[in-house]
Order: sequence, then structure tokens, then C-alpha cells
Amino acid sequence: MLFFAHLPLEAGVIAVFLCQNDPGMCDDWDATAGANRAFVFRGPLSPATVPTEGETLLGAVTALRPHPADTPTTEPVLGRLGGEPHWIQGDETPGCPSCTGPMTFTAELEEGADFETSANFGGGGLGYVFHCRPCGEAAFLWQR
Repeated sequence: MLFFAHLPLEAGVIAVFLCQNDPGMCDDWDATAGANRAFVFRGPLSPATVPTEGETLLGAVTALRPHPADTPTTEPVLGRLGGEPHWIQGDETPGCPSCTGPMTFTAELEEGADFETSANFGGGGLGYVFHCRPCGEAAFLWQR
């Protein structure tokens, strides 16, 4: 699985992973098929030390920062935190695997501008991140 995003929460972060092995060969659009996964980490985290030797595979990094929707920016916008999802195909809000209640929308992510480093959401799709605060569960899916 490919590490895709690290998103801030009020009391921790969500880490998002997705299948990018032979794109189209795994059901990575589905929040429950197992081809993608999101994890909630509570409390402060510290970055891992970058190895001094060997190959690292993180080819590109883009920082997502909260930005008020009504103010212009010169930076490329690759998604948004909070609000309501802009569904492409219709509401697919996942249920929490622990309590079965609907999960809270957390972020909407775009593929990215550079083909070599962008995620594969079927060409022009959007990724959706959800979480359940009480249970500490998270989910990720995408639509095109």
C-alpha cells in the first residue's frame, strides 16, 4: 500500500494508504474492500528519522494546510478539510466498523497536478476521508 496523506484532527491525525499496485487491479475505490486503509493516531506524533543510506521511495510531498474558502490563494489546492463532501456519483458515507453509525466527513482529496506523482482516482476523481470520533476508526474511498 502507498502512503497517501497525513491529515490533522483535533486530537491527532489520520494516515491514509491506498493500493497503487497495477492500478485498476484492486478495488481501491471501496472503503471496505481492503485495497485502501485509513488509521487514526491520537496524541502528538513525531516524524521518523530519514535513513542516511539506501533508497527512500517518497518521490513528492505536498503540504495541505487549512485555507478559508472565501480567500484567494496562489498555491495549488489539492483538496479541503471539513465541510461537506462533493460527491461525484452519490453519497457513499461509510458506516463505522465498530459502532455501525455513519462516519464524519473529514477531507476531500484531488489526484494531483503531476501525472508522475499523483494518485490514481480513475482520472479526475476525488478521494474522501471519514472518521468516527468515539471509536477512533477512519475510512477512505474515491469516486470518478
